[in-house]
Amino acid sequence: MHHLVPNPFEEGVVLLINKPLDWTSFDATRKVRNLVGIKKVGHAGTLDPLATGLLIICTGRFTKRINEFMGAEKEYTGSITLGASTVTYDLESEPGNLRDISGLTERAIREMTGNFTGEIMQIPPAHSAIKKGGVRAYELARAGKEIALEPRNIRISAFDITKIELPKVYFRVICSTGTYIRSLAHDFGKALDCGGYLSSLCRIRIGEYRIQQAMTMGEAENWIRQKRLGIEPDQKG
Repeated sequence: MHHLVPNPFEEGVVLLINKPLDWTSFDATRKVRNLVGIKKVGHAGTLDPLATGLLIICTGRFTKRINEFMGAEKEYTGSITLGASTVTYDLESEPGNLRDISGLTERAIREMTGNFTGEIMQIPPAHSAIKKGGVRAYELARAGKEIALEPRNIRISAFDITKIELPKVYFRVICSTGTYIRSLAHDFGKALDCGGYLSSLCRIRIGEYRIQQAMTMGEAENWIRQKRLGIEPDQKG
């Protein structure tokens, strides 16, 4: 019989989680909070419910490091579907404004990425958690209110097209904090004059941390239970 030891999560742990599809970042954080048995738990950078991939969750004293992780460079892979657009810029809303893309060439698609690399100004999606007058933008958007969010200065240091299977275009992006990949997908489609929306997204890196080091929610659950019992569990590294 193992006796419970002082809660090791108070001292601070950095958990690398591979967020499942359809979970919000809040769902994953709440699950970890319930498992570790302390209130001081936070995540370092939201992933939309339809995105998967690396989510950093900090506990106890390590919650002080959240801003450091949030400021780190991010890397994503995913797909943009061309020839239609959605109000949320992803598949949380129905695609509309269908356009003919039969005239779209591979060369035009690949060359357009150059317009979105380096320092650029990007307007965040109306359906985002940014606050406008103290209210979250998506709440205003859902209520049918017109919102104009301010463009932000972001940096996209790589935007590579990895595969073209129209209407889908697969990509890899390396970007600064504050970049919305949904906005990038929307703006990319708009620049190609056919519309586009984000159809899949996976965050594969935050700073020096990579998806290969991340645990599934099931693995994290076992790891946390062992650690609370004072057994030193194996962690991916």
